[in-house]
Amino acid sequence: MSFAALTACGAGNNAQSLGIKPDTATASVDNIAIQNANVITQSKADQAGPAVVSATIFNKGETEQTLDSITLPGGAGTVKLTAASGSGGVTVPAQGSIVIGGKGNASAVIEDGTALTKKIGGVQDVVFRLSKTGDVKLEAFVVPDSADGYQDFGPGSAPAPAAAPSGTPAGQPGAEGTEATDKPEGTDQTADKADKADKPEGSETPAG
Repeated sequence: MSFAALTACGAGNNAQSLGIKPDTATASVDNIAIQNANVITQSKADQAGPAVVSATIFNKGETEQTLDSITLPGGAGTVKLTAASGSGGVTVPAQGSIVIGGKGNASAVIEDGTALTKKIGGVQDVVFRLSKTGDVKLEAFVVPDSADGYQDFGPGSAPAPAAAPSGTPAGQPGAEGTEATDKPEGTDQTADKADKADKPEGSETPAG
């Protein structure tokens, strides 16, 4: 069976199992074929939050290759690659494939994908750089994470801002000793002196 037929079958199986529609962007260079490529953004135009690149990368060669980078020409943002294990490089095994995006897979995240939401329904140039093959370029479809079949591959919403602290922090100067400030120092002594001034000396009834 030819590699073209093999990858076509693989694309269909992966597209079905991953819930991704088969009419997505594809490209191939030498031993590398990239299929099901998409840029998945927040659900509405100008909505702040991250975006992700999803794709399936096939390697028909006899040696593994690493995915060195994914770039979005045109200043669309920097893509951060993370292996499925959470550390190390993203490796495409010989005679095998990997999935970028989705739970348990490697990820490619654009932390600020706001600008990409303006391209929803259009395409975005994407360049996959492999260690041996070099650059594989294609135009990926830009889809919102609310679209049917993409929810499990979407970037998630932007983190909520941290809540402002309430109340007086412990240990803040002036937080302790408040009661002492209600009565000025020396108030009792002043009152005693006033009492003595009002009562003449010796006015008390002598004993006996």
